[in-house]
Amino acid sequence: MLALRLARGAHPFLLLRRLLVVAASAGTGFLLLCALGHAVAHPDRPSASVLRLAWCALPLAAVAYLAVAVARTDPSTRPRPGLSSVGLGPVRLTAIAAASTALACTLGSALAFLACLHLRGDLSDLPFGGAAADLLGGGRPLPVPAALTLLALVPLVTSVVVALALRPGRARAGRRRTTAPADAGTGSPAARDPFDPAVAPAGLPWGVALMAAGLALELYGARGTDGAVPLPGGVPGSPAPVLAGWALTALGLTVTGPGFTHLCGRLLQAYRPGATRLLAGRALMEESRRVGRPLGVLCAAVSAGLTANTLYAQADTRPFGPLSGLGALLVLVCAATALFTAAVEVRQHRAAAAGALLRLGAPTGLLRSAALLRAAVLVAGFAPLTWLVAALTALPLRP
Repeated sequence: MLALRLARGAHPFLLLRRLLVVAASAGTGFLLLCALGHAVAHPDRPSASVLRLAWCALPLAAVAYLAVAVARTDPSTRPRPGLSSVGLGPVRLTAIAAASTALACTLGSALAFLACLHLRGDLSDLPFGGAAADLLGGGRPLPVPAALTLLALVPLVTSVVVALALRPGRARAGRRRTTAPADAGTGSPAARDPFDPAVAPAGLPWGVALMAAGLALELYGARGTDGAVPLPGGVPGSPAPVLAGWALTALGLTVTGPGFTHLCGRLLQAYRPGATRLLAGRALMEESRRVGRPLGVLCAAVSAGLTANTLYAQADTRPFGPLSGLGALLVLVCAATALFTAAVEVRQHRAAAAGALLRLGAPTGLLRSAALLRAAVLVAGFAPLTWLVAALTALPLRP
């Protein structure tokens, strides 16, 4: 009940982000029900149904990632003075965040179930009734216990992931990373300059190594055609090592994000920087961990989409299916929304520093120019990297 009251009294932008979580969970639940409908309509092809259900793990992971990003920026989950005295300590706030996530995803699963019944033709009095009967096994009885079990996966997985990501020990570790180290002379914590660049993330070499290992695995697996795994949309499958290398390359691009963002900030202020370049570069270096990881996830999703587009362009049997398009759209929207949420978090984190600059007489145009310069540098740095990784990933897949 407390989670519901907090959801009702939240800021409109926070409600919008929660509605996006609801929509993403509804789309994922619909894909799960489509896999169930395929199993009902084709009982003689259980392997194909299991494969469709397995591919639903990608949008499910994307929804869980989006739910964590939205929960991190929820003001109701942040410890504040006085809340512990009324029983709202860190553990209780984490439980509220998990309950709010479960509530939003349960609503999305309910919408998915109603949409499934409508499109199957079970609610034929409404418009477009039975429009997707072929995809959802229309004309055959739908096993309600199995449908409810599949729909329960989305709120269960997302709430558990949110609870693990926001658990008190992990939150305290994150706050320690943003505080200043102890003073060498007195041993007391020193106030940290908000423009002092953070220590460079250690993920850049590891990400490059993962991408290189993924490309090598793709080259090795592309030599054979045995054990091909079919892709969504009826595209001829690729060997399992190729798909494993594809996933390893995407993981490497995700791990590279924070370190590459820090490198972009360092290069931006490398040679005789002015005020705008200095502010933009220091901000990128300081916020590389906050914005770099979701940016790496978005670039990995875009790179995988470009590689998949290459495969679908080579396939002459069937076009890009609607369910495959829905799954790809869910992953991209979740990644983009998580990046937007991280940008909102960065803006909230830098509000005090921006206010101090304005009180010191800095023009408003300087802060706007620095923000635009940061965005331009990130686009200029990550767009070629994403295209290069997609081109190298698709190279072993060409006939």
